[in-house]
Amino acid sequence: MTNTEVIMEMVKKNNGTITTSEVTKAGISRGSLKHLVDTGMLERSARGVYILAEVWDDEMYNLQVRYKRGIFSGETALFLNDMTDRTPLNYQMTFPSNYNISALENEKVKCIRVIKELYELGIITVKTPSGNPVKAYNIERTLCDILRKHNNVDIQIVSDAFKRYAKSSNKDIPRLSEYAKKLRVEKKLRAYLEVLL
Repeated sequence: MTNTEVIMEMVKKNNGTITTSEVTKAGISRGSLKHLVDTGMLERSARGVYILAEVWDDEMYNLQVRYKRGIFSGETALFLNDMTDRTPLNYQMTFPSNYNISALENEKVKCIRVIKELYELGIITVKTPSGNPVKAYNIERTLCDILRKHNNVDIQIVSDAFKRYAKSSNKDIPRLSEYAKKLRVEKKLRAYLEVLL
């Protein structure tokens, strides 16, 4: 198999997307990617991310590849966890408090920085609408996050998310309560739960 064939096989197995690091891990030079772009077989989607010419660009996946420490949070995590029908206009990502977010100024990303203990709380892997894996916060963490002041989430979105959660067979109230305590939103959470449960 030629390098081109190996890369194209990897791309097809990976929902039409490949990163420079995946190619170099496979022992193939970056020049092979350039050749595929020059011949029109691949397109450069973002720095270090390449897609098949006929595939839609997956912005969330591109952000995750470029900003590996970022965790999708807030309304973006609600969307990824299927707790809202509204597609976010701007993505929200959470980073460790010591992370330099200046590179994200030109992206359409709302950045939140939190201490290490809160940053690591409730991280899961979910799939974007295009089927690519990204890191986001789980439903319980996200519900607590959207109650925090800095998020300014529309009250209608918050209410809908809690209604969906109350109907869910996967709800974990003890975990939700534990997260609410750590994120200091116990009173707000209690108000929603008393109405719904």
